[in-house]
Amino acid sequence: MISKKFKRCMKKDVSGKHKRVLRKHKSIMDCLEEMLEDAINDTFEEKDYDESRLSRLEVKWKRFLSSSVTSRHRILEDQQRIKSLISDISHQTRTPLSNILLYSELLQEKEKDPALLPIVQNIKEQSEKLDFLIRSLIKASRLESDVLALCPKKQPVAPMAEAAIASLREEAERKGIKISGDDFWGTACFDKKWTQEALENMIDNAVKYSPQGSEIKVWTTDYEMFAAIHIKDQGSGIREEEQCRIFERFYRSMDAAEEKGLGLGLYLVREIAIRQGGYVRVKSKPGMGSTFSFYMNKNERR
Repeated sequence: MISKKFKRCMKKDVSGKHKRVLRKHKSIMDCLEEMLEDAINDTFEEKDYDESRLSRLEVKWKRFLSSSVTSRHRILEDQQRIKSLISDISHQTRTPLSNILLYSELLQEKEKDPALLPIVQNIKEQSEKLDFLIRSLIKASRLESDVLALCPKKQPVAPMAEAAIASLREEAERKGIKISGDDFWGTACFDKKWTQEALENMIDNAVKYSPQGSEIKVWTTDYEMFAAIHIKDQGSGIREEEQCRIFERFYRSMDAAEEKGLGLGLYLVREIAIRQGGYVRVKSKPGMGSTFSFYMNKNERR
């Protein structure tokens, strides 16, 4: 039989051992927390090395941080190279393309041979297409590489929405399409220049794929956390299986193959929305038109 006194001694010894383990565990956790805090503040320094496991961990942590710093510097250098490359492309292509467009317009005015006029017109159209492609690719590259940072600030939606509609109204009227917009209200955090470009891309798509004599409606909805701009057209609609793909870079539906386009407009729309803490949605049924909704965050991002 084990005596009660022996049991009390055993219990006391186990309790003391448990406390020592807890103290050691707490000491290790405190040390790890300190290492992480120093890493966040970029003040981590390796202590005197010994053969303990914690010391080996410090060595590996120091190597990891050094590698991370090197990677960060390499990324910054790559971004700078991309920025320079984009700037060079933009600068070097602007003048030749402008000249090609100018010469094609002069040819169109001077050429009298009916057989050559379609060729001259084709040169002009392809030059315009190339110009648009280069400008769109430069915009997309600047956004993706963070060369061009969006600067959202809290402001009313109405001036931006009205300016976007005004820029496309003449083109819509040439096609016999009416753009109607309700009184726009609400505020949100957005970059006016880039958000207006996104809205213009959506309205331009609506004009492009809507039949003559139809109407495009633009209105806003003010939610608790978001302000949304909606563009509803009376076009041919988008099949359900394609609705998740139309925002991909260079994706074009087979149903839209006859219309001019490069498949970059909606990709830019999505990128602009995401980089401001917003998102884009589309509701559509074949033969019943489409409604695109651009959601803007109402709170400033930190």
